Amino acid sequence: MNEKLDLLLINPGNRMEIYGQVGELHCVAPPIGIGMIAAFIRNKGFSVEILDAQALNISPAEVGSIVKQKNPLLVGVSAFTPQMTAATEIIAFIKKDAPYVKTVIGGHHSAALPERTLKESKVDFVCNTEGYFPVLNLLDALKNNSQSANFKISGICYMKDGEVIINPPPPLIKNIDELPFTAWDMLPMDKYRAHNWHCFGYESRTPYAVVFTSLGCPFNCSYCSVNTVYGKSGFRTRSPEHFIEEIDILVKKYNVRHMEIVDDTFTVDKNRVHKICDLLIKRGYNLNLWAYARTDTVDMGLLKKMKGAGINWIAYGFESGSEIVRKEVRKGQKHIWEAVDMTYEVGQHIISNFIFGLPDDNYESMKETLELANEINGEYANFWAAMAFPGSDLYNYALKQGWQLPEVWHGYSQYAYETLPLPTKYLSGSDVLRFRDMAFNKYFSNPNYLEKVRKKFGQETVEQVLTMLKKTLKRKYI
Repeated sequence: MNEKLDLLLINPGNRMEIYGQVGELHCVAPPIGIGMIAAFIRNKGFSVEILDAQALNISPAEVGSIVKQKNPLLVGVSAFTPQMTAATEIIAFIKKDAPYVKTVIGGHHSAALPERTLKESKVDFVCNTEGYFPVLNLLDALKNNSQSANFKISGICYMKDGEVIINPPPPLIKNIDELPFTAWDMLPMDKYRAHNWHCFGYESRTPYAVVFTSLGCPFNCSYCSVNTVYGKSGFRTRSPEHFIEEIDILVKKYNVRHMEIVDDTFTVDKNRVHKICDLLIKRGYNLNLWAYARTDTVDMGLLKKMKGAGINWIAYGFESGSEIVRKEVRKGQKHIWEAVDMTYEVGQHIISNFIFGLPDDNYESMKETLELANEINGEYANFWAAMAFPGSDLYNYALKQGWQLPEVWHGYSQYAYETLPLPTKYLSGSDVLRFRDMAFNKYFSNPNYLEKVRKKFGQETVEQVLTMLKKTLKRKYI
């Protein structure tokens, strides 16, 4: 008889709810957060499995059946805000099909709203910080048949006699080189694919992986919630040598060539970036990478080195064409055109990121943003509608103003039918969403953009873009 499974980690799957009609264009990324927790817990002697419902495209009901069959001691679900609809449904099916299985939810959303998550999802436990030691200590307690009254575990929250118990989080792990690599062997590596734009000019979007060289962000933009799970802004780094060891595994064992470096700002420490790129160049793997940068954290020498290392795409958060709008959300933005010119000069592609509907936006400022996007003419552009994600200062501001928020958690997804952006001081959420969709179509149908794509990637890629434009998003609020 097989030994009882200790921990089953789940990445919720609600691809259609989140991405709607553009699902096949979006990436399917490995959940490296739960992959690292899986490896950490396995190294402590527990039996662990991962169920990536997102990659396998299986429903919450199917997940409930799988949990019943596997009968683990503990199920851990990790979810961002748009995934919480599916995460809550998964917990409900587990309670129905396998009520004896204990459940815990972690991730940015539950770290921001632990009490609400406990009450809404009916989950047994919430992790309000990094999950490594909280999940380990929770498993230890469950293995030793501890009662819920004794779950005084740092980073674990639960209900006791109708009262919410929120235990303070433990200190963050300082040396992240001590963390194990993602448990790639537990993941369905054949199911992951890159964004459509990431592979402009390539025949295939697979194999694909995401990697990181740092955790956290030292900046403090009011619309961002990335530091919620860490409790504060900050920046912890892996050594270049530790990072390249994992790259070696991905390339040699899984034949991965397309990768995203998911650091919130990869270029914060230029010396580190140079060392990482030197190691990548020395390997000669011919990778196709992309990374996030700020315009005031790059220079010509750094960009040349990054290009030589295979970092073909740079994602810049330009956010708005209005300095007034950017200043209000604490988005310091310097040297925009110097960074753009240097990036193009070294032969890299730009992913321009813009946000419509920040608090001070009106029609004129949003037009300025679209004009800036057209002037930059990046090889791809993301047009986001402002969302007040739990854990961000913008979320607290929206609550204070009494602004309407999405009615369902997957309504925080940009592509969902139920998407509802924030209103601004001057515009409704519907106004913002209508402008965003118009801007998207105008940008990608612009002859200057299409000619640039044709010259760089060929006519076949132009046809891909035109096909993308035919996919009309259905919107409840337009």
